[in-house]
Amino acid sequence: MSAAYLYLENGVLLEGESFGAKGTASGEIVFNTSISGYQEIVTDPSYAGQFIAFTMPEIGNVGVNKNDSESEGVFARAIIVRNYQKTPSNFRSQEPLGEFLKRKNIVGVCNVDTRVLTKLIRKEGAMMAVVSTEFGSYANLRAVLDKAPRMSDVNFLNEVGTKKPYIHRFGAWNTNAQAYDPPSGAEVKKIVAFDFGAKLNIFNELTVVGLQTEVVPPDTKADDIMARFDNQEIGGVFLSNGPGDPLALKDQIREIKRLINRKIPIFGICLGHQLLSIAHGYETYKLKFGHHGANQPVKNTQSGAIEITSQNHNYSAPDSIVEIAQITHINLFDDTIEGVKYKESPIFSVQYHPEASPGPRESRYLFKQFADAVLPTPSAYWNGDKS
Repeated sequence: MSAAYLYLENGVLLEGESFGAKGTASGEIVFNTSISGYQEIVTDPSYAGQFIAFTMPEIGNVGVNKNDSESEGVFARAIIVRNYQKTPSNFRSQEPLGEFLKRKNIVGVCNVDTRVLTKLIRKEGAMMAVVSTEFGSYANLRAVLDKAPRMSDVNFLNEVGTKKPYIHRFGAWNTNAQAYDPPSGAEVKKIVAFDFGAKLNIFNELTVVGLQTEVVPPDTKADDIMARFDNQEIGGVFLSNGPGDPLALKDQIREIKRLINRKIPIFGICLGHQLLSIAHGYETYKLKFGHHGANQPVKNTQSGAIEITSQNHNYSAPDSIVEIAQITHINLFDDTIEGVKYKESPIFSVQYHPEASPGPRESRYLFKQFADAVLPTPSAYWNGDKS
């Protein structure tokens, strides 16, 4: 391993060793508290433009395999860990994490004191950072940082979203599964899912509850969606998770406003939740260091149940949204809003990830709740071929 340097915008410089690709990268650094599931986390498109620092000290133990990725790529800019295990021990492993990062051209840094790093981020908040295997001087690293775009300046959707529509056919976790067939006599419902950088398992879960899911690009126009809804081709709309500052997504906010006015059943997760809030006139705000991990307690205000959830976000809907929405879920760590149901409207959303991957599966009921709200679509077809 060669030397690698991590420089934070507050002036702190940490030295570690490289275990991924060589090079220099910039991004916003956040920490993730999940104990397992590092492959799913690394391949989550919502991390575009960010560095992921794992609080779990041992990373790489089970390697990487072709079935556990949440997307085709890695959109995070760098991976920071305490101890990297270069020799994985798991029967499903197909390559070490370091080799996977090299193939994806992602810098990995190990032998960093991630306890100190996490405490620093908790105290001062998420911040911009530079990582490099090419140079380690303050001056060079600072020069890179000064030129780096901030999260609020970048629209990542064209980087992470699908370029053309397709029917998601799988209902099982891994992509080698057979195409899903609905039970005999099942009510046919079809939805359109906006891909803002969605995790694969979200589409799997939508399919499992009986929804034929057509995934569409993030720049799809509301006029197209409304025409198909009016013609009973689709019965609802899903808005996915994704990266970046939601306030920067002016085009998507404009189109979602139009869908809201048509009273189409809509379900949003994470970024989708944030965009719905903004489209309703309630701008999001940035959390100090965000929620990133598979161990976040959330209270369901309707049932009183406590759900342990998987989360990955840096922004929150404001408390004032109670003027137009019922708060359905709250975070028990900091009392921030985790879910809402809009008044007199078939629209609801959650900030956390009910599909997990990794994480508990206590919140999967939300997909069934959405399926129940979606209108039947007689013209829907499951295999993508109307004939």
